[in-house]
Amino acid sequence: MKHDYIDKYSRLESPVHSIEPRAKALALFALIVICVSTPPEAWWCFVVYAGIVFIVATASRVPASHIISRALVVFPFILIVALVTPFTKEGMTILELGFLKVSKEGLITVWNVSVKSLISIIALILLSSTTPFPDLMRALERLKVPSFFTTVASFMYRYVFIIVDEAERMKRARDSRNFRGRWIWQAKTIGQMIASLFIRSHMRGERVYQAMCSRGFEGTFPRYHDRKMKSADVVFLTLITLTAVSARISLLW
Repeated sequence: MKHDYIDKYSRLESPVHSIEPRAKALALFALIVICVSTPPEAWWCFVVYAGIVFIVATASRVPASHIISRALVVFPFILIVALVTPFTKEGMTILELGFLKVSKEGLITVWNVSVKSLISIIALILLSSTTPFPDLMRALERLKVPSFFTTVASFMYRYVFIIVDEAERMKRARDSRNFRGRWIWQAKTIGQMIASLFIRSHMRGERVYQAMCSRGFEGTFPRYHDRKMKSADVVFLTLITLTAVSARISLLW
C-alpha cells in the first residue's frame, strides 16, 4: 500500500516546507481570496498573483510535473466554459463564425474563470504539497476551523488508502485471470468490480473503525507538539499578503 501520493512531496526540505503551517495556510488563502475578488480587466494584477505562486513553487522545490499534473484537474471545467461561454454570453460581437458570434464579454468570462481557477488550484497544491496532511489539519483547527470539517477530512485522508489498496488487490486478481478488457461486453466485469470495491471498502473501513474504538478513539486524533510562529513565518505571511493586497488596492488609485 502506498501512502504518499496525496502529500507526496510534503517531507522535502525547502524554505517553504519549513514555514509554520498556519502561516502558509493564511498566506495562500489570502492570496486566493484577493485573486478571486479582482476584476478580470486588471490583467496585470493576475501577473503579480502568478508571480507570487511561481516564486513559492520555485522555493518549495516541488517538481513542476507534479504541480502541472494536479492542476489539470480543473482543465475539463475550463474547457467547457471556453467552448460554450464565448458563443452564448450576450455582448459586443468581435468575431463571427458562420451563425456563431463570439462576444467580448464571453472571452472576458473565459479569461476570468481560467486565470482565477489556475492560480487558486496551484496555491492549494503548493499548500498540500509542502505540508503533511495531519499538520495541515492541526493548523486549521488552531485557526478555529470547525472540528467537523477537519475530522471528516482526516477520515477521508486515512480511508482513501483503504479504497486504493482494495482496488489494487482486485486489479491484480483480475489481471491474473488474463482479463484484458478489449471488448465492450467485458465492461460488465468492470461494473461488478466497482460494486464489489465499495462493499469491500465499507466492510474493511468498519473493521478499521472498530479497531480504533477498541484502542480508545473518542472522535479526536492524537496531537503532537504544536509549533510556534517564528519571525520567518511572519515575514512569509506578511510579504505574500501585502504584495497581493497592494496589487488589489492599486486598482482604486
